[in-house]
Amino acid sequence: MEPGNHTQIPEFILLGLSEEAELQPLLFGLFLSMYLVTFTGNLLIILAITTDAHLHTPMYFFLSNLSFTDICFTSTTVPKMLMNIQMQNKGITYEDCITQTYFSTLFGGLDNFLLTVMAYDRFVAICHPLHYTVIMNPRLCGLLLLASWVLTLLDSLLHALLVLRLSFCTELEISHFFCELDQVVQLACSDTFLNDLVMYLTTVLLGVIPLTGILFSYTKIVSSILKISSAGGKYKAFSTCGSHLSVVSLFYGTGLGVYLSSAAIENSRASAIASVMYTVATPMLNPFIYSLRNKDIKQALRKLFT
Repeated sequence: MEPGNHTQIPEFILLGLSEEAELQPLLFGLFLSMYLVTFTGNLLIILAITTDAHLHTPMYFFLSNLSFTDICFTSTTVPKMLMNIQMQNKGITYEDCITQTYFSTLFGGLDNFLLTVMAYDRFVAICHPLHYTVIMNPRLCGLLLLASWVLTLLDSLLHALLVLRLSFCTELEISHFFCELDQVVQLACSDTFLNDLVMYLTTVLLGVIPLTGILFSYTKIVSSILKISSAGGKYKAFSTCGSHLSVVSLFYGTGLGVYLSSAAIENSRASAIASVMYTVATPMLNPFIYSLRNKDIKQALRKLFT
């Protein structure tokens, strides 16, 4: 098969989380419930923020975009898995697989950048409170969001184009519930050096650097909080970034867990199960983390239903 000629590829096979027939109804019910909770919870966060004028601040502006991204991230993978379980068909066409790879890379990367931007927002709010409204002005917020979108769009497009140049042979089984970039590249029977190199470089540039920015922001935040004399002042300052810190820990903790499990365990199915945490569980939990201890969100949600 010639490179770039994919007309002979009928479809990829998504092996999913389990091949046991008796577990399929359980998996369908579980992931359908998680998807509905994710969609509803994040949609309510978006509606609460957009309809309440008191929440039209940089922090909630980025939070609403994070909720939108989480809806899109989950919608990229879960509906197809549910459809395959329901129809008892594990196939996904070549075009759909590449599309799923593109959008999962896009929204996963966008999550990463938004969490970094939100860390910077909390850094300015706590370390430079008197200049917060001047620094975090609407223009800067818009530019930060635009930069996040542009960088992740270019990154995901680059990976998709590099996958399109690969040739695939006969072994087209993916030990995952969606077309994850690394899994697709591993199936190629042509040279994948360039793909591997770009994945490594983008992981460093678009993964490690933003995480370093988050860690730097929280180092400064903790340093500023410790300088506050009163216990009440410390608690109030920390409470403004507690939810974001929880989400960051969950997102990067599960992502790192997937990476380490992939490196330590040869079983790709185990890696697929681990990846459920950051692709499905984390987007589902984010609305709860941001609303349970946030009085402003709670009040906005009450107004939404009254």
